[in-house]
Formats: sequence, C-alpha cells, structure tokens
Amino acid sequence: MSSDDDSDKIFKALADRRRRAILDALKDEPKTTGQLVALFPEIDRCTVMQHMKVLEAAGLIVARKEGRERWNHLNALPIKSIHDRWIGDYARNAVSLMSRLETEIGA
Repeated sequence: MSSDDDSDKIFKALADRRRRAILDALKDEPKTTGQLVALFPEIDRCTVMQHMKVLEAAGLIVARKEGRERWNHLNALPIKSIHDRWIGDYARNAVSLMSRLETEIGA
C-alpha cells in the first residue's frame, strides 16, 4: 500500500468527530471495548465498533485480546507522520512568511 493510501485512511478516520473522541479517550491509557462503548451512550455498540474498525484500519488504534476483553491502545505514530508530512511543512512556511512580513513592515 502506498504512503498516499495510508494518509487517505488516516485523514478519513480523523474526519469524524466521534472517531476523534475515541482517540481522545485512549490518549492517556488503553481501554476495553466495553469501556469505550460506555463513554458514548448516545450511540449504540455497533456504531462504536464500526468507528473503531475504521480507526484500526488506519493504524490509529491497536487492539489486543486479553481473555474475554479486547484492550484498545492509541497508536500516535500515524498522526505524527501526518504532522511531519503536512502540518510541519506548512507551519514552517507560515512562520517564514510572517517573519518576512514583519521585516518588510518594520523596515
């Protein structure tokens, strides 16, 4: 699979507010699927599971089965790769542009 395909999956996964909320819930510690479902009482278990499937396909969560429980862990590396590839470059360019503008205005 190409890097562009991977990026597309990550952006698609991050595009939904509920999936971002699931990632936020996993930010500090892993949680079981049941714990995640309980955090979103406004949607049913199947919908939470579908969101988790998209996140897992994008590599944003990693699931580990332990007995009868499935523990879900945040994998922040794909987010970092998006930052490094897209956000970091654009932020550097924006800072450079602002610096040039300040120099021109101040001169």
